[in-house]
Amino acid sequence: MNMDCTIGIVGFGRFGKLAARYLAVDFPVRVYDPVAAIQDVASIGAESVSLEAASRCKVVILAVPISCLQRVLDQVRPHLTPDGLVVDVCSVKEYPVRWMQELLPPSVAILATHPMFGPDSAAESMQGRKIVLCPVRIAPASFKAVQSYLIARGLAVIETTPSEHDRQIAVSLALTHFIGRSLAGIGAKPQDIDTEGYQRLLHILDVVENDTWQLFEDMHRFNPYALEARRRFMEAMQDIERRIG
Repeated sequence: MNMDCTIGIVGFGRFGKLAARYLAVDFPVRVYDPVAAIQDVASIGAESVSLEAASRCKVVILAVPISCLQRVLDQVRPHLTPDGLVVDVCSVKEYPVRWMQELLPPSVAILATHPMFGPDSAAESMQGRKIVLCPVRIAPASFKAVQSYLIARGLAVIETTPSEHDRQIAVSLALTHFIGRSLAGIGAKPQDIDTEGYQRLLHILDVVENDTWQLFEDMHRFNPYALEARRRFMEAMQDIERRIG
């Protein structure tokens, strides 16, 4: 990626803020979020701008909830530069890719991504963290430049298809969050008499409780494979209950 490239970020929530902080080290970053304080954006080296100004950047990162993505695509579409690149960071990929292909102008490149880290796991460093890339509509040279930049910053890049991503993430993320939310539902908490296994369960609980309910709901609602993963899990638990009951 050209270091003179200006990056626009739409959304300054937990992940948008993390992305802006890291990217502002290497690029001019412009942020749009109607509820973000100007001083909060400036404190990490980025500039608070209008939606139009953020959308006109060479690279536009949409750091918004999955359920808001279609609306945001409609809002940014009129302002995108013809040779720009739009990047999403949703934790599901099939639906966002379909929406971007349907709603964005043909001249705009599209790169679907899922950073497999967040403000908690990457608070101090992105070294060794995973990021999934699905090249939807992007020139090979541009895709290679993005890959090279991410690898140079210590990230482990995984290239795959939207469907394969969603199949795997239905278990590795959506089901994990389902278990964590279930632990919260029974009031799981630290015990004086515990085991390492129980401590690991509580770690899952800690991770998911830092994320919003909207993210949890969206990752299940918009992943076509999440329902089947939940069903298999529930059936396995019921089978074990019958065997010991």
